[in-house]
Amino acid sequence: MQTLIGQIDKIIYENSGFFIAALKSGEKISAHYYESEVENLLNAAITLKGEWEVHKNYGKTFKAESLLVNQNELFFFLNRVVKGFTKKLTAELIEKYGQEGLIEILENDIERLMEVKGMNAKRLEKLSSGWKQFRSMRLLGEFLAPYGVTPTLLRLITTAMKGVKEPIDVIKKNPYGLMSINGIGFKKADEIAHQMGISHHDERRIQAAMEYTLSEYCDAEGNSCITQDILYNKLDLLLELNDEEIYGHALEDRIREDKIILLPSGRLSPSRLYQAEKVLFDQFVRRGKSKGETICKDLEGFLSEHSLALGDQQRTALEQINAGVGLLFLIGYAGTGKSTTAKALLDLLALRMDPLLIMTCALSGIASQRIRERSGYQSGTIQSLLVKFESQDTIPYQVMLIDEASMINSVLFARLMVKISADAVVIIVGDDAQLPPIGAGNPLTDAIALKLAPTVMLTQIYRQRPEQAIALIANDVRQGIIPPYQEAYEDFTFIGVDVPNRHALKRSLSAQEFDEVVKTNAHNILASIAKVTLEHLPASREKLAAKKIREYLTAFQVISPMRGHALGVDNLNILLQEYFNPNPKKKVKTHKGEYRLLDKVVHTKNENMPSYTTEQFKEGGDPAERRIFNGMCGLIFRLDEDDELCCVFYPNEEIVVQYKYEELTNLLSLSYALSVHKVQGMEYDTVVMVMSFSHLIMLNTKLLYTAITRAKGHCYIIGESGAFEASCGRLEHTNRHTVMQEL
Repeated sequence: MQTLIGQIDKIIYENSGFFIAALKSGEKISAHYYESEVENLLNAAITLKGEWEVHKNYGKTFKAESLLVNQNELFFFLNRVVKGFTKKLTAELIEKYGQEGLIEILENDIERLMEVKGMNAKRLEKLSSGWKQFRSMRLLGEFLAPYGVTPTLLRLITTAMKGVKEPIDVIKKNPYGLMSINGIGFKKADEIAHQMGISHHDERRIQAAMEYTLSEYCDAEGNSCITQDILYNKLDLLLELNDEEIYGHALEDRIREDKIILLPSGRLSPSRLYQAEKVLFDQFVRRGKSKGETICKDLEGFLSEHSLALGDQQRTALEQINAGVGLLFLIGYAGTGKSTTAKALLDLLALRMDPLLIMTCALSGIASQRIRERSGYQSGTIQSLLVKFESQDTIPYQVMLIDEASMINSVLFARLMVKISADAVVIIVGDDAQLPPIGAGNPLTDAIALKLAPTVMLTQIYRQRPEQAIALIANDVRQGIIPPYQEAYEDFTFIGVDVPNRHALKRSLSAQEFDEVVKTNAHNILASIAKVTLEHLPASREKLAAKKIREYLTAFQVISPMRGHALGVDNLNILLQEYFNPNPKKKVKTHKGEYRLLDKVVHTKNENMPSYTTEQFKEGGDPAERRIFNGMCGLIFRLDEDDELCCVFYPNEEIVVQYKYEELTNLLSLSYALSVHKVQGMEYDTVVMVMSFSHLIMLNTKLLYTAITRAKGHCYIIGESGAFEASCGRLEHTNRHTVMQEL
């Protein structure tokens, strides 16, 4: 066995403790590390014992059997594992108190650290919290370590079970209970259970697998119910038991305990999805039947006073609300005047009630801000309203307008509807031609199809000038019609970057030769994207220089259907970062790339995070935990190298969120380029949509319609004309099996 000593320069690959890295000297190594996150090894001096091998992807690599960090053990542990201890502080503490003395102080007399120069109560509390978190992990860690639980996973489990009296006993009783922790699926819980000696035929395993399979399949496919055959086939893939009798017994138990609901059709639904859609069905029907008093006896006078020249369809919506309906679905395609109509409806309702009792909301912060600006009424995100009024029985407004409703899945929609006062007027605004919601259910489309409540469809397109084409092109795409997309318009430009005679070339060239042609074309598309970016860069930079952060974030947006490939979101972000932010004053390097001061970023997981209102941040107060949601877009405006903290300003929510450096890769991504799903509900001055046959699996009318309609000022589509026409021909009708349809 050979020995190799070096310093880690870059983590190339990491998965559950196994990693491949490059040393400062250039050699590549592969090893396992479970003491803390692999990221903590960056720049660490290490000693490896193992042998050299030729790795199929990385060439000559030192395969380590053991890894030892060549540092003072307590120093490495405090600085890299326990949060809050910077290198400078850790070195000072060890030098002042010694290793044993410092451990004694941390355990029993942490107030003594106030003796240290620069220490204050706030910082002491942070250090104390970090140490306590680690200490609480130790017993659980000792119990779970033999079962292959990584430090990251251990931290998840410890945090989730901090309120549990005897967590070890709970896990011993049923390790599949760990699946309730966000981030732990069946496979990981099953791996732990197997190592604890639980057999493959144990009923706890079968029942857990059944609930997991049903929920995961529904969420992934968008269904809220599935057939028994599909469930059993998925179970076979997961469990490899191929025993319908065992599955049948487990299913009977789950049905008897109301964990799984058997519908009259024979389909099966997870209880949480069944309850959500039953609530929605009942809410829509009840509210749709409710009738109040007529609001305005002289509707013509109201229209005249507000200078409203409405079309017949828009006027029908006003007549419905004026007649006192309790629930109205206002459905409109791009350019049909949804916003104008929505504002008119709210103005009409304001004749009868205090405008302060009128609330608008949407799923995303940008959509919420947009409806506030266009309607003139207060607005918030759905999640912020649910959090704000969590302790109250109802949200205290007499009118609720819910915008961008096509984005909202069944569980969230149900949570919102049950919180709205029973006698409130509800207006649900949406566009069912857009992509369906992420998650199970399709409540807006179902409610329209089933005619559960009064519905007004807006189909007539309104244009300010003949040269404006975004709405017309989007609506052609929606109907599966190839629009005249190559003509010159004021607000729409198609830049063709094609492979000449593509189909003939594919037949005549070898697979490798054709692949080179495709790669060259992808580079040409990237060059065209770069050219358009450079044209729009000065205007974006002006907004940033003027500290108009919201306007900067929504000025220019590149969109791609997928994350992977040369033309995917990840690669585009690397390219665009060099244009938008080439020479930052500060940056943080991670194994997934760089985060730079003044980078545009998007939050990628629903997570409770330390955050401030803008006023709290200015005053230097302590952060409070707030729920930060997947899809929120912001700007990195501070990198604190001493405390290893990154601060991101989210202008739509008007909050500052604090990230530890080690959290960045898990919680933030660059947002110079975003996926079409991520931008649903957003609106940008200029949008650039990538169009390539390499994304063909994702391309269809709903996706293309959604992308085009994100542009407020100008939409560029750059790429292959054949791919554009192919996506226009793939008419997408969302076909989800839902409880609401069954009801």
